[in-house]
Parts: sequence; C-alpha cells; structure tokens
Amino acid sequence: MAQLKVDGELIEVPDHFTLMQAAEAAGAEIPRFCYHERLSVAGNCRMCLVEVKGGPPKPQASCAMSVRDLRPGPNGEAPEMFTNTPMVKKAREGVMEFLLINHPLDCPICDQGGECDLQDQAMAYGVDTSRYWENKRAVENKHIGPLVKTIMNRCIHCTRCVRFTTEVAGVSELGLIGRGEDAEITSYLERSMTSELQGNVIDLCPVGALTSKPYAFQARPWELSKTESIDVMDAVGSNIRVDARGREVMRILPRIHEGINEEWISDKTRFVWDGLRTQRLDRPYVKKGAKLQATSWAEAFAAVADAVKSVEPSRIGAIAGDLAGVEEMYALKALMTAIGSSNIDARPAGSALDPKKGRGSYIFNPTIAGIEQADAILIIGANPRREAALVNARIRKAWRTGKVAVGLIGEAADLTYDYAHLGAGIDSLVDLAGGRGDFAEVFSKAQRPLVIVGEGAVTGASGKDVLALAAQIAKANGALSDEWTGFAVLHNAASRVGALDIGFVPGRGGLDTAGMVKAAGAGKLDVLFVLGADEIDMAGLGGTKVIYIGTHGDAGAHRADIILPAATYTEKSATYVNTEGRVQMTTRAVFAPGEAKEDWAILRALSAVLGHTLPFDSLNALRAKLYGDFPHLAQLDTIASGKPSDVSALANAAAPKKTYSLISPVGDFYLTNPIARASAVMAECSQLMSGLKQAAE
Repeated sequence: MAQLKVDGELIEVPDHFTLMQAAEAAGAEIPRFCYHERLSVAGNCRMCLVEVKGGPPKPQASCAMSVRDLRPGPNGEAPEMFTNTPMVKKAREGVMEFLLINHPLDCPICDQGGECDLQDQAMAYGVDTSRYWENKRAVENKHIGPLVKTIMNRCIHCTRCVRFTTEVAGVSELGLIGRGEDAEITSYLERSMTSELQGNVIDLCPVGALTSKPYAFQARPWELSKTESIDVMDAVGSNIRVDARGREVMRILPRIHEGINEEWISDKTRFVWDGLRTQRLDRPYVKKGAKLQATSWAEAFAAVADAVKSVEPSRIGAIAGDLAGVEEMYALKALMTAIGSSNIDARPAGSALDPKKGRGSYIFNPTIAGIEQADAILIIGANPRREAALVNARIRKAWRTGKVAVGLIGEAADLTYDYAHLGAGIDSLVDLAGGRGDFAEVFSKAQRPLVIVGEGAVTGASGKDVLALAAQIAKANGALSDEWTGFAVLHNAASRVGALDIGFVPGRGGLDTAGMVKAAGAGKLDVLFVLGADEIDMAGLGGTKVIYIGTHGDAGAHRADIILPAATYTEKSATYVNTEGRVQMTTRAVFAPGEAKEDWAILRALSAVLGHTLPFDSLNALRAKLYGDFPHLAQLDTIASGKPSDVSALANAAAPKKTYSLISPVGDFYLTNPIARASAVMAECSQLMSGLKQAAE
C-alpha cells in the first residue's frame, strides 16, 4: 500500500494503482476518453491530465502514471496530486479544443446524442469559440458489417474499439493506420467483422463514430423507458437493460454484473430485438380441416379440453422449450400431474443429465467468474464461442494471463485462444481418462483443473459414457474438493437448469423427450403440449394432436393443431436459472401483442377448463408455492452450490462400445431459437457468416 494526497486529502491505495484510480478512490472525478478499466492503457486522448507536486512542470496523464512513480516530499512527506487546479483546467480545455478541431457539428443527427462522453466533457471544458480556421478533415466511412455503423469523421482515435477486438474479443479485425491528419481506424481490407461480441464497441465508443446500424435514427434516449432484465438467448444469463418506446422494444444494452457478463453482451443478445415483434402469434388458432384458423380463447380452450378428456392420461405428454421460465414449467408440471401423466421433459432428446444425481452433476460448479481461477481447462464436446460467447471470453481472459493450459476434445474451431486439440471422438476422452498423452500430464499437475462438458456431449447414445468419463477425469486430477469443484456443465438453453431444479423430467414410468417423439410417431401418444419447444423433431410426431404454447410462427406453430399465444421474456416477469445455477428474474418491459397472455396465466385458465384447477390465481401465489417446494429459487442472484460428492458419484471407467464424435449442437450462432429466427438482423448475420465460411473453404 502507498500513501498520497489527492487535492489535499491523504488516502492509502495499492502502489500499483494509476493516478486515475487513486483519484477516484479519493472521490475526485477524472474525465477520460481512451482509458477503460477492462482494456490496456493507451494514453491517447490526454483528457485525464492532472498536476503532480514535485514532478515535471507540466500536467501528467493520470491513466498512464502509477502511484509508485510519484516522488515523496523533501522531508519524506506523502506525494501530492491535484485534479482541479488552474493548470489542470487550462490543459483539459486545450485538449478539448484540439479534439473539436476536426469533430463535425452533427449532434442533432447523431445517434450518440444525449449519451455522448464528448458532449458531456465539452460542457465542462469546451470553449465558445475556435481559433482554428482550416477546413475540417474528412474520413471515408468504413463498411464493417450489418451491425456496426461507422461515421469516421467523428472518430477521436481513442482506440478503445481496437483494443477491445484484439484483447477481449480475440479477433484482430480493427486497427489504426496512418499518422497525424491521415490516421484512421479501419478494418484494413474493409471486410465485415466476424466477432460475436463486436456490438460492444458501440458502448465503448465515447463519440458517435461507431453506432448501432439496426437502431440508426430509431429513437432518442430520453424517449425510451428503461427496464433492467435478464437475457435468455443462451444459458449465461447476461444482465441487460431493455429500452422500449410504447409497446415496442427499441434496443437492448448490457448491465454490469462482475460474476456473469462483466459489462459485455453477445451480438445475439444485443440485436435480436427486431425479432421480438415480427412473426408474432397474437391470437389463438385452431386447426379446422388442414388449415389453422384464428379463434377465441374460449373456443381454443374447448378444443384442448375435447382433445385431453377423450384420451387416457398415459397418452398425453408435455415438452418445455429452451426459452421457458421456471414459473410456466412449474405450472405445466402441476397440470400434467393433476391430469395423471408423468410424460414431461425439458431436456434435449437422449440427455444423460438427471436431477436425481444431485445439483452438482448438472451445473457450472466453479461459476463463470471462477474460470479465472483455473490453471488448466479441458473442454469436452463444446464450442463455447458459439454456445456461450461470454464464457468463451472468460476463458480467453484467463488464457491471456499465460498461466492456463487449454485442451479440447471435439470439433476443432477458432476459439480466440490457443489450445491443444486432443481429438474429436470419445476415444480421445478414454485415453485422457487413462492418463495417456501430454495434456494428461499437464492436467494432473494443475492445482485447480477445470473440466467443461458441453451439453451436446452428454446428449445422445454416448451421453452417459461422456458424463462418467468427464467426472472420472475431474476426480482423478483433484478437481473435486471442498475448496474447488472443477466440474462444469455448459448448457445451451436458458430454461435448462431451472427445469432440472424443479424436476421437469419424466416421473416413474414416464417418457422423456426422445420417448415422446418416438411414441407420437408410432401412434402411441395422442396429445402433446409443446411449451415453446421448437427444437424437437416436428416431422416425427405423426398424427399426434399438438397444443403449442409459444410466441412466434416457428416450427412448433407450423406443426400445431391448437396455438395458444404467449409472451416473450421482455413481456413477462419470469425466473431463469443460468448454467452456473444462479437464480435471476426478467422484468416486463412491454406488453404482449394482441391477445397473447403470459404462459402461466394460460395454463392456469386452461386447468379450470380441464377440471383440474391449479391452486393459484396470481403470479405471487404461484411463486409462493414454487418457493415452498424449492426454497433456493427465492434467493435471487445467488447460487445454491452443488456438492462434489454429486460429481464423484458419476465417475466410473466407462468403456464405450462405439466411437462417437463429440460435436457442438449449435451450428449457427445467430439462429438458435424462435426469436432469433424471426429477426431480420440475425438472418443477415447468419447469411454473412455462411458466405465467409464458404469462401474460406
């Protein structure tokens, strides 16, 4: 620790702090454009100038000077710095004047207007006249893809975007070329950016040089109502802010959560908002003849009642989809139990995950933030970059320290960091479990080894073997202890962990997802409730009557015999449990379109028509029963830890009879759910990436 005086106030801070961090610890505000606490120091903008007593007779850049670089007074007094002297004010006004020399006067048409750092600082340090008479320079706009719009005349060369793409995203697609007046940020060959985190440069840009292309000229920030919520595009559970105007979501921005997404979000999370209002189901439909026809809720419920009451309970099933909240799954489970059917599931067909084996067997035990503590990481059958972009960014962050060895069994892909590819099949996993290979030696010497198992790897014919072998590797290498549980399941769907927590899996004698689809195809299942489960094999359902409760005209709606329109995650308050087991809740930002209702309300109303009225009349009453049965779900933003013994119980020396390839189930990052598939922006991104892939081949 080191002592210093900031504006006359004596404080104590770690000696590795910069002067800017020390000033903020003392409560002094330092303006900046290029500095960002999650990026390397560039020292470009010089806006953060301060005065240092005993130092050179000129202002110092507080972002680039360390506390340990300060000299004490002649008699050993604590060093001093000043943030508000006339010298500092004059220096900052001079920097601002230089920045505004070439900056265009287009604030009225700039999408950054009202949220612009340059506007804010110009109010504090700008002057009313300019001494510069030459013409402003002009820079050609760059095409860097369908997501980020460039107006390069506004660029002040802070290089935040360059440092983010290189350091955090791991894709060096932007850089600064030229010198002096000719300097400009570019993608070199003016090609589209390919990073799935590229939208974060919009938030990082302190001026209006990089803005959201889909959001361009849509709204002003003061027109929008802002709602704090949770993302459901993957199982990470990123914290977001939903900005809406009237009944429409206009944009989605990140919120800071150090344990999950820091302050980043993926491009799918950020730009999927146009899919929330297109291809929506806004009224009930019933199939008459071979065609779906719009109808009333009463008629739709009557049709459901006719279908359910005419068949045996054992011939009724229910499958929950990737975006379902805990409340609606709890209500659907209660309804199926009341009917007398145990055919329920929310897992992919053939999943080996089972809540009876303990919570530690199906969550990301070390937590997402805990990735940074690992010193060896083994990834099995997953592509984190496509399945959970922010988990991949965490792995890269740990890898950049130089202390983490990464191994991959599965599809070889560009994960933005170096790794040892150990093979693509389960035989490579057997070899590693047997201690064979160079990486096995590296892994055995690790103090905190981490095994990350992709959900696709534990699904299908080899699922149980992969789960057993992964647990065996974790157990044999000291990854299961009271201090460190280095076994992590990386889920793909926001609903999955919540479904496993409440036991939305087949009861005794019940059919799982694969069993229900097979039974439907064989004519042994008469009625199937589909709660937004658009990813199942719709073509294999035969003549089964499908009751679809969902939001978009996706695969489920095309196959459905009865459609009950529901609300999306921005239109309801619902609980979600992310891949690490953290309980979070969405907040309603807008109302559902037309006659669409919240999912739990649909099921409650339907239960009365079916003669099995559920014991709650409001969301609060539902949650009271839910929390009574599962108390950990009442603790928001907390994680009920899994036990290492749950993982130990899975471990055994499996001997697969066949060689299976461990391939990620996510083929297209941009089109993984009904909302994304309804988005024109996501479709454009998918088409672009497909074209780049074909060109590379």
